[in-house]
Amino acid sequence: MFNDTVVKEIDDIKSRYPDRKSALLPSLYVAQREFGWLSSEAMESVARALNVPESVVRGTATFYAMFRHAPAGRHVIQLCTNVSCMILGAEQLVDFLKSKYGLTPGGTTEDGRFSLVIMECIGACGTAPAMLVDTDFHDNLSEKRIEEILEKYK
Repeated sequence: MFNDTVVKEIDDIKSRYPDRKSALLPSLYVAQREFGWLSSEAMESVARALNVPESVVRGTATFYAMFRHAPAGRHVIQLCTNVSCMILGAEQLVDFLKSKYGLTPGGTTEDGRFSLVIMECIGACGTAPAMLVDTDFHDNLSEKRIEEILEKYK
């Protein structure tokens, strides 16, 4: 299932760890980056590439919240709604994303451009509210700032 580039990348990851299980998280990241989410086939491919039981791969992938188990939009917005972000307007930002983009928590826009994940905390309490778009960090959010940020993600 993996192309030669991904196989080489996972082989490189394996070479950095004495125990193949230790290469599991970075290999799952590679698979998710490659396919956009972790299907059963993607997890089976990781198990074969690392020569670890499929149950270990599946158990690890389902334990961590950063792994997706369903197709997502081209860009994943992770909006923090924990205490600091909530106090500083994150709930209103969720409402804004729904009204402006038709985006609900756990959902994807009709055009497949964005998916929204509500996060418990992304560690930016001092500059809340905050979000990640893919792996890009954004803080001090307002409705206007979110519009400006999301315009850059086509």
